[in-house]
Amino acid sequence: MYKSLFRFVKKKIPKISDTELIALRSGNTSIDREILMGKVNLPEKFKYVNKFPEEKLNHLLDNFDNSRIYPNNNDNKWIKYLAENKFFSFLIDETYGGIKLSVNELSNLLTKITSLDPALGVVAMVPNSLGPGELLTMYGTEEQKKKYLPKLANGEMIPCFGLTGPNNGSDATGSIDEGEVVLNKDGEKVVNVVINKRYITLGPVANLIGIAFNLSNHYEMLDEGKEGVTVALLEKNHPGLQQLTHHNPLNAGFPNGTLKGSLEIPISSIIGGEKNAGNGWKMLMECLSAGRGISLPATANASSKVASFGIYHYIKVRDQFKMPLENMEAIQEKFNKMILNTWIIQSSIELTNDILDTGNSPAVISAIMKQQTTERGREVLNEALDIHGGAGICLGYSNFLEKFYRSAPIGITVEGSNTLTRSLIIFGQGLNKSHPYIFEILDSVLNNNIDKFKISFNKIVSHSVKLYLDSLTFSSSLDQQIINFANLTNFVALKGGLLKKEQMLSGDMADVFSNLYLALSVKNYQKNNNISEILTNYIIKKLLDENQMKINKIIDNLSFEKYLLLHMKSKVKETSYEEERKVFQEIMRNKKIINEIKKNIHVEGNILGDLEKINTLPKDSNEYLKLKDKIINVDEFKNNN
Repeated sequence: MYKSLFRFVKKKIPKISDTELIALRSGNTSIDREILMGKVNLPEKFKYVNKFPEEKLNHLLDNFDNSRIYPNNNDNKWIKYLAENKFFSFLIDETYGGIKLSVNELSNLLTKITSLDPALGVVAMVPNSLGPGELLTMYGTEEQKKKYLPKLANGEMIPCFGLTGPNNGSDATGSIDEGEVVLNKDGEKVVNVVINKRYITLGPVANLIGIAFNLSNHYEMLDEGKEGVTVALLEKNHPGLQQLTHHNPLNAGFPNGTLKGSLEIPISSIIGGEKNAGNGWKMLMECLSAGRGISLPATANASSKVASFGIYHYIKVRDQFKMPLENMEAIQEKFNKMILNTWIIQSSIELTNDILDTGNSPAVISAIMKQQTTERGREVLNEALDIHGGAGICLGYSNFLEKFYRSAPIGITVEGSNTLTRSLIIFGQGLNKSHPYIFEILDSVLNNNIDKFKISFNKIVSHSVKLYLDSLTFSSSLDQQIINFANLTNFVALKGGLLKKEQMLSGDMADVFSNLYLALSVKNYQKNNNISEILTNYIIKKLLDENQMKINKIIDNLSFEKYLLLHMKSKVKETSYEEERKVFQEIMRNKKIINEIKKNIHVEGNILGDLEKINTLPKDSNEYLKLKDKIINVDEFKNNN
């Protein structure tokens, strides 16, 4: 029987490339696996100690003059300030002069810096995520670490990393630059490679450049390592390296550009040395968690908090139709959506940071965080702009949204497009990686190990039967929906390789998967912080209702399996108007909520500070009226004619 099953499964499983297999074997799992097991145990709050000198951050916050970060006429002074004051050292161990921070502290710092200026946040983020610093720390030779890490830590060197080119984007290794191991004129082994990289953040200002390329060994010159994706390290002015042009991503004002040239790279420049030739994709996959799981969510957190904090105060001040905006239900409805998404973002960040701080590197959760926080951050800004009206589309002092609105699409695009992250990675890859038994079966088939297959098959049958029986309990609770989703996953998995093509199905499964993680995050946030049961229950209900509609749709689009899953379908009752009113009142009256949103954003000495101050003043005072005029008016510029 097992031999027949083995042959059947072998036909059903999708074709898996070497890069996909590396991705599946990189990193680990956490709550994502527990969700697919049908039961989740939330972790304890991670306790950390702040290590970065507060005075350095305060000096930046107090003295930042809102000048353009790049290109500019001030000799890149703010980039230099960050570099020289160790803002680029957060991933580097103290042994090499760094200030290795906990994930929680790193996330909080990036949020605060980004709230000051998104472009400045990008500059601070990149050296502390995917790049030479982390790659050197994890894989560099001791000689490479001693040479470069202290210079990165003290700001002498500014890093960038070149991966993306004209023909490789979300498919990072699809048509990557090709390199060849040859002997140079001195008889030394080198790599000849022609590079054409674009979208490289910090590329125009970097003097330590990491590059990725596909290495060929046609002449069999490698004593160690192998062919495949390889990462190497170059210094500025390396012969043939061109850093001559920059891009302008939506005029957001951070350095982003090209790396080009025909290069001869010493074998010793490969990060980790020759033995790491061909090991680059594994290295990159294991380092993606910082960008996807920490940096980009921090930027979304900053933009959402700034928008929500600003609008919270603005709707109290701005009058239309002889009443404050806060009295209009249409405004209340939009504001509720803003707070819902802002709360989800900050809650999921807290849970994810705790997971990462315990040494886990869950690739699927990082993908969820990247896709969900950047999308929800954009939704917050869209609602905020609608409420802010004309003041939100005119440049000037009173517009606290413009810089964040301009930058939002960038977070959507970088580190893998959200469209493909949702449809291919979160559930498509997550099914194989996060499921407790599927990868075991997959691995046994790939290795032609029928004994291992037999054990794994028996496990998954037992697991599936239990989940199906548990799904027969009729409940709308979060715990029950986790069981139902895990059960649904086992049925969807029967599609095998067809799932790669059915990206609408995979995308909807990804949405349910993500929303369950977010709901658990919100629940966990309330447990840790005790802010508002009303808001917590409202958000979780919204997420579960959204999921139930998706589950109904997925079941309807299955074939024979749907008849076994009809009991998991249910009608969704929309939130009542009264419930929306109740939630809005809770947000406006419970000061803990707005104080939590205020955390880790800069509100002093800017329009946010004015908005906060005005609502402490008597409305008939001259100071109030003067400040109101400043807030509701927009900058005016002289005509050129």
